[in-house]
Amino acid sequence: MFGRTSIIRSTGNYSDNIERLKKALDEADAIVIGAGAGLSTSAGFTYSGERFEKYFFDFAKRFGISDIYSGGFYPFPDDETRWAWWARHIYYNRFIDAPKPVYRNLYELVKDKDYFVITTNVDHQFQKSGFDKKRLFYTQGDYGLFQCVDGHIQKTYDNEEWVMKAMAAEGFVKDEASVFQVPDDKKIAMRIPTELIPKCPDDGSDVTTNLRADDSFVEDEGWHKASARYDEFVRTHNGKVLYLELGVGYNTPVIIKYPFWQMTAKNPEAVYACLNYDEAICPDVIKDQSILIKGDIGEVLRRV
Repeated sequence: MFGRTSIIRSTGNYSDNIERLKKALDEADAIVIGAGAGLSTSAGFTYSGERFEKYFFDFAKRFGISDIYSGGFYPFPDDETRWAWWARHIYYNRFIDAPKPVYRNLYELVKDKDYFVITTNVDHQFQKSGFDKKRLFYTQGDYGLFQCVDGHIQKTYDNEEWVMKAMAAEGFVKDEASVFQVPDDKKIAMRIPTELIPKCPDDGSDVTTNLRADDSFVEDEGWHKASARYDEFVRTHNGKVLYLELGVGYNTPVIIKYPFWQMTAKNPEAVYACLNYDEAICPDVIKDQSILIKGDIGEVLRRV
C-alpha cells in the first residue's frame, strides 16, 4: 500500500506537536499503543554503558562482551556459565522496575481511556506499571517465561523462582528494597551449580527463554488469547482512534508500524502519533493525520 509513496519525517514545532498530541489524547475514543525497544530505552533499560558495567563487569572482563544484547548470543564454555549469564540478563531486564517512570507516566495518561497495547518488548514493564493484563499483547515473548528448546511442547513455564535461586547462588545480595545487588567485595560467581540448570518440568528436556528468534518460538494459549483480544479491539474500534507508536524501529515494522499506517489511512477520523528518539516518520498519504515527534519519549510524555 505504501510501496511507492513518499515518506514524511518529523516536521513542525516541537511544542506545537506536543499540544497536538495532548489534544489527540483528550479527544480519542480509543487508543492503540504500539511499543518498541525505544520505549524501554527511554525508561532506563539500556543494554550498554553503566548498567552493563555494574552488573556484568566480570563477564565483560573475562569474555570481552560489550553489552547485554550481544552477551545473549555468546558461546559460553558450559551450561553453568551460560545460565549464570541468563539469570542476570533476565533478572535485570524483567524482575526489577525500570529506572525511570516512563511506563507509569504513560499509564497515567491512558488509564481512563479505552486502550490496548501491542508490544515487541519482553520486559513486562506494562504490567508492572499498572496496565491491565487483558489489554496487552506481547508478540515476541517474555523474559519471565521458559519454553522447550525446540518448541516440541507448546507450553511456557514461569521462571521467576528459578531466577531468584540462581541470582542468590551467584552471590548477589538483596538491598533494603529487596533488589539483588552486587556485594561490596564484588565476589560473585560466573557459574551456577549444575543442579540449578533449568529443565522442562514436563519431560526434563532442555529449555530456553521464550523469545522469538526462529520458528521454534512457542505461541502458547495465553499468547493466542492475547492476539485474539487485540484483533477484536482494532476490528471493532473505529472513529476517533489514536494510534500511538512509541519507540518502534525497523527490525519488525510489519508488527506495529505498517499496520498502524494502514489503519490510519483507512479511517479519516484516526490520528497517528509517532514518538521516536531517532526517526519519527510516516507516509505522505497520512501526513495530515499524523503527529511526528523526534526526541526522548519519556520527556515528551512528561510534557504531555
